[in-house]
Amino acid sequence: MIFTRMPCSAYVVLLCFIVTMGFLVLPVSADATTDAIQAANNVYVSNYTIDPAVLFTGDTSTVTFYVTNGNANQSVMVNHATFGDDDIRLTSGTYDANVNIGPLQTRSFVFSVGTERSSGTYYPSFSLSFVAGNGMYSRTPVKVDNTPLVMTIADQPDAFTQGVKETICVQISNSRDNDVKNVIFEATGNDVTLTPSKTYIGYLAAGTSTLVNFTVTPNSPTSLFMNVDYDNGDNSHSINTTLPIQFTTDKLQADPVISNIVTALNNKTYDVTGDITNAGLSNANGVTVTSLSPAVPQEPDRNYVIGTLKPDDFGSFEVTFTAPAGISSIPLQLSYKDSNGNIITSVQNIDLSQATNQTGSQPSILPALAVILIIVLGVGGYLYVKKRKNQ
Repeated sequence: MIFTRMPCSAYVVLLCFIVTMGFLVLPVSADATTDAIQAANNVYVSNYTIDPAVLFTGDTSTVTFYVTNGNANQSVMVNHATFGDDDIRLTSGTYDANVNIGPLQTRSFVFSVGTERSSGTYYPSFSLSFVAGNGMYSRTPVKVDNTPLVMTIADQPDAFTQGVKETICVQISNSRDNDVKNVIFEATGNDVTLTPSKTYIGYLAAGTSTLVNFTVTPNSPTSLFMNVDYDNGDNSHSINTTLPIQFTTDKLQADPVISNIVTALNNKTYDVTGDITNAGLSNANGVTVTSLSPAVPQEPDRNYVIGTLKPDDFGSFEVTFTAPAGISSIPLQLSYKDSNGNIITSVQNIDLSQATNQTGSQPSILPALAVILIIVLGVGGYLYVKKRKNQ
């Protein structure tokens, strides 16, 4: 074997390099590793949030963990963070790059998770791996509840009438353990007027309810479709119900009835008088009587306004009109307003053939002659008695 000697200067350089590397690597790396491990032992989860706090099956949720480095002097390097298990699956948010948490600092880790599990409480794991030191993990409860919002009819009229506006009150309740947002109520239906048809409610806190009032004016029997849309976090949900609208008689409404009709004809003008009695159980406001085509209303009583009729109250009316020759009847319209301001009308035909003809008649002088005769007899009798007394 042949050995080659190195110059003295080369040995000096090599010795210096070995000594230098020994001081830089071995003692310093050991101390740094020890400090990093001790710092990692002071890392803890200081808080976490889940939005939405309670999921429906099929929902996704955003989970945020706040990790705090409790060491006042040493940073901690995280090289991996994840959250989830077989029940609560991770959809996004795995951290595989180095993340530094400074002394006494807090860093957030955000994950998106979803589940297809049924109602229940599950405990997925949140785990951290450090560049130096042991990793850490914690189990976090995630609740799944498929209880929807509840919509009920809080108040509605006893009966619906064609063309009459009525008020409906709907109660929307949130029996869930978490708040929901963007709550919107909407009602639709065929051949019906709804005001308002859509109402924005916004947030509905857990365990609370709210009332929505709207008016409905049906023109024919129909069905009212009511829908509530809402968001559980960023997940859209809805509930709906149907309210049939059938026309029936309101047992408490006013019921004006025309009676005692008398018709007279004078110089081609008809004069109709009669009585109106409120046979219902509510006030009939603004009671008005008028004649309809082919009648042509005439002065002095083109329309006759009676006003308000209380239950069992009555009032008299008189209307005047002309009618084309050969017409045997005309429609007489009675209208009134209910307590909500709805105008309710009814029509009754009046038989013109029974009209008393007063055309060409002259005022009788018999009553005047009778009065004069009584006065003359009275004066004559007085004078006769006075004359006898003077004799």
